[in-house]
Amino acid sequence: MAETLEFKAELKQLLHLITHSLYSDREIFLRELISNASDAINKVRFDSLSNADKMEGNTDWKIKLTPDAEKNTLTISDNGVGMSRAEVIENLGTVAQSGTKAFLEAAKQAGKAAETPGLIGQFGVGFYSAFMVADTVTVVTRPLGSTPSDGTRWVSDGQGQYTLEATEKPGRGTDITLHLKDDAKEFLEPYHLRSLVRKFSDFLEFPVVMDSEKEVDGKKEVTEETLNSRKAIWLRKKNEVKPEEYAEFYKSLSHDSDPPAEVIHYAAEGKTEFRVLAFVPEKKPFAFDWQEPVAGLRLYVQRVLIMEQCEQVLPSYLRFVKGVVDSSDLPLNVSRELLQQNPLLDAIQKSVVKNVLDALAGLKN
Repeated sequence: MAETLEFKAELKQLLHLITHSLYSDREIFLRELISNASDAINKVRFDSLSNADKMEGNTDWKIKLTPDAEKNTLTISDNGVGMSRAEVIENLGTVAQSGTKAFLEAAKQAGKAAETPGLIGQFGVGFYSAFMVADTVTVVTRPLGSTPSDGTRWVSDGQGQYTLEATEKPGRGTDITLHLKDDAKEFLEPYHLRSLVRKFSDFLEFPVVMDSEKEVDGKKEVTEETLNSRKAIWLRKKNEVKPEEYAEFYKSLSHDSDPPAEVIHYAAEGKTEFRVLAFVPEKKPFAFDWQEPVAGLRLYVQRVLIMEQCEQVLPSYLRFVKGVVDSSDLPLNVSRELLQQNPLLDAIQKSVVKNVLDALAGLKN
């Protein structure tokens, strides 16, 4: 029998803030839910090192999108760590309660911080971005080390209450089903989902998959399509990346038909850790003199796109430089869209500018 509970915060008011003020574009919900799924897989993979007997042979890590036009639903599934009933109440029934943050704190106290995988979610509000596109959200989840009968179903319309009941779930992990609003049907379109995954989660470590229907010899066959490339070449060592890989990545960023004149690829380690992959073009970009002077490298946090052009790390006079910065240490505001001012951000800017100017000086000589 389903039990109805009140949220532990004034959810109606908070959801209004989240869905109308916190995010500039509602498509962000997919990034948030995929990032949460990635965190859940990272957690169980971390546990699998010492709990192999609890894995149920389920270690083919993946995040699956299932659009259903007939039911008007979009489901995001993972085979991550899952949640118990108590964890569902704690993590979904309390706005801004971050299970990820609690996990990190527990690992830190256990002296395992160095072994803890890089996790994205820190604020516990990204999940609620689902209500920007959904009238109702259903979560079915089962935790690591449990049986199929230990599943929990959570359902809410985001208006102040949610229902909770026990349910059967064959596999470990979490399924989040969004019952889409009438004006959000574009998120059922496979081509649109592919585009959003490539935009926000293309370099995520785990595959994001979706069933794809193809016609073979007059018969329709369903195959599992991987939507993200997972090729974050900036995370590799410079001597492991081939020139043609750099050229291909540069062209994908700049749409320049020529290879770059210079590649700037390095990792800053120690007190401040971040990775940079930037490119100096062979010649002045066509639109450089008349296009609006917007500078900035792409900013990623743990492979997930946060900003298309982060002006804080590259001044406008260097706007011809294209590339990416990836840092796991930057403190973001809860929407992950705006950076808080921080000494690390200043350090990244100084480092990037110095390396770009050094590269330009080298080309001059």
